[in-house]
Amino acid sequence: MANPNQNARDHSGRYVPTITTAEKTARALELHRDGWTYQAIADELGYSHRSNVRKVIRAAVRDVIKGPAEQLLALHMDRLENLYEIAMEVAEADHVVVSHGKVVTMPDPETGEEKPLKDNGPTLAALREARTTLESFRKLVGLDAEQKINVSGGVRYEVVGINPEDLT
Repeated sequence: MANPNQNARDHSGRYVPTITTAEKTARALELHRDGWTYQAIADELGYSHRSNVRKVIRAAVRDVIKGPAEQLLALHMDRLENLYEIAMEVAEADHVVVSHGKVVTMPDPETGEEKPLKDNGPTLAALREARTTLESFRKLVGLDAEQKINVSGGVRYEVVGINPEDLT
């Protein structure tokens, strides 16, 4: 017997909601909002089991939340990119030492001309800020999340110095 939901699947076999299923989901949400039990909703709308109603409602709520969550993620990513750009602009700029409101100069050994003394402190601070911004970005997109590694195989034990025939 052919699957009646086959038309509701895409080329990779994933479920794609149709207008009918979307309307049914919307009605299930309305009934749930009005205090109906999962079993009553299943009976009213023709779901085979109340657990299917619960799954449909949870998926619908998750989809509603996903849109604003993706927008918030994009907003934070934009902010972090702006912070990184500003930090790099500061890092790439020339900074001079200032003391008591005056630029500190030093004679150039080749020409004897007074030249401003470079200050690397602001550059290093900007680079630290850029690194911190990149760390925040990695955490935001999940690049620092723990990774599970599956190891398969067997272990072979070998006893040295004992004749295996003596063991039986």
